[in-house]
Amino acid sequence: MKFTKHSLKKLETLLADIDYEIIYGKGNFHSGYAIVEEQRKIVVNRYFETEARINSLLDIIDQIQVPEDSLDEKQLEYLNEVYQFLEQRANSQ
Repeated sequence: MKFTKHSLKKLETLLADIDYEIIYGKGNFHSGYAIVEEQRKIVVNRYFETEARINSLLDIIDQIQVPEDSLDEKQLEYLNEVYQFLEQRANSQ
C-alpha cells in the first residue's frame, strides 16, 4: 500500500460510504485518533502528516466491523487490499 494523498482519499471515501464521518481536529490524542461509536465519528489529529493519517485510518478499519454488503465491487476489492496489507503488517511485527 502506498502512503499517498490518493490512498488517504480512498480510505476516507471507504469510511464515508459506511457512514463514518472523519473529522480532523486537535486534542489530546494518545493514539492519534478517537472513535465515537454512537455517532459513527472518527476524530484524527489534524497535525498528522499523510502517512500518520493513513495509519490511523487503517488501525480503525482493523477495529471496526465493515458491512461489506453496503460496498460496491470496486470498494470491496480495495477493502480486500487493505485487509491484506493489515495482515502483512501484523505478521511483520
